[in-house]
Amino acid sequence: MSKARTWAGSLLLCLLAFFGAWLGPAFAATPTVVVLQLHGVISPASSDFFERGLARAVQENAELLVIEMDTPGGLDTSMRSIVTQILASPIPVATFVSPGGARAASAGTFILYASHIAAMTPASNLGAASPVSIGVGGTTDKPLTGTDKKTSGDTMTDKVTNDAAAYIRSLAQLRGRNADFAEKAVYDASSMSAQEALKAGVIDLIANNVQDLLKKINGRSITLDNGKVVRLDTTGVSLIRIVPDWHTSIMTLLANPQVALVLMMVGIYGLFFELTNPGAALPGVAGIICLLLGLYAFQMLPVNWAGVALIAAGATMMIAEAFLPSFGVLGVGGIIAFVLGGVFLTNTGIAEFDLSIPFLLGLAVASAVLIFLTGMMALRSRRLKVVSGKEEMLGLEGVVASVAGGTAYADVRGESWRVKCNEPLAPGDRVRVVAMDGLTLQVIRMVQTAAVQP
Repeated sequence: MSKARTWAGSLLLCLLAFFGAWLGPAFAATPTVVVLQLHGVISPASSDFFERGLARAVQENAELLVIEMDTPGGLDTSMRSIVTQILASPIPVATFVSPGGARAASAGTFILYASHIAAMTPASNLGAASPVSIGVGGTTDKPLTGTDKKTSGDTMTDKVTNDAAAYIRSLAQLRGRNADFAEKAVYDASSMSAQEALKAGVIDLIANNVQDLLKKINGRSITLDNGKVVRLDTTGVSLIRIVPDWHTSIMTLLANPQVALVLMMVGIYGLFFELTNPGAALPGVAGIICLLLGLYAFQMLPVNWAGVALIAAGATMMIAEAFLPSFGVLGVGGIIAFVLGGVFLTNTGIAEFDLSIPFLLGLAVASAVLIFLTGMMALRSRRLKVVSGKEEMLGLEGVVASVAGGTAYADVRGESWRVKCNEPLAPGDRVRVVAMDGLTLQVIRMVQTAAVQP
């Protein structure tokens, strides 16, 4: 009986092990691939979006993170942040220039070179990775080629250009891609089509869409920067697409120097109106919120804080013009400081992140008009008759109601006041207030003319 139980138990264990091995793959979690849509200008919002997308991919234990890219370029700081995250990624990252007609220009070329897998769709292009702000310092009229590549005649230009060239060459060497084209993309703003990039060894493959990309890279071995080798298994994977959400949309809106400057000005004027009209509440609350949002936006952007200080000083001088008799000196000086601050605020060379002179002049003129109107309203209100307080009582008329023991009381504006007069008063006398001593009114008796009988 004991042996029969032992055999039965052993048989049961074997059956459980067999069915477990057979059913295990059926209940195993489906491998996933996260597709991150990175379209538009590379900005601080893009960097934050990529960071959250990479964290989601790691959390999902994804086989691969695919960056579906279409960008004209962007800020150097945001691009380097994304590249740094790619290099430190614990999972493979593929950059796919998609859809057809898309481009990976400027900052996008750096991100493409940094990725473990570089792919493009037909009719897409990459390149033109020259730092666009280098033209500000003074450049040569001829293209920088041959031995002239690293000497443009301007130290700052050479510094920025050579730094970018060395950075993209190091990425090309790390991924085993064409380093010569990488340098040409920086020095000569060279570009390539998808077919040319594949032939030159700039990218790894061309695919029609994400599904085609996953099919072509299936089984490929990827060596991560930590030395770990990952063999991709992209058969039957589940795609998780991540598109910019409301958080990214708000950050994209704030990461605009024009919006940031307007928010800062609204904040300053909101606090100004609150201080001049205590108790209004709404201008003060709105002003604090807008000012903090503006400063947060400036913190995200590569701004010159001397420009921010000039803008604040200009706004302060324009406000002071409404209260101080400077005969326009503070107002004109404020406008000049405001415009100069806007000019010095950003210098990226990218239209989306620089302030134009017409915009600055328009905002300065609008501010000056607002301050002028505020000053005119303040001057007009100063000339109006006071309608409350002690000053309101002067000139009011009343009627003596009673006189007892040398103390007279008069009805003034529907209220009973104690009054004093230099001449005797009698009930019914009309009086006019000429002064106020505490709660006693100093009055004069008005001469009453007798009615003429017909």
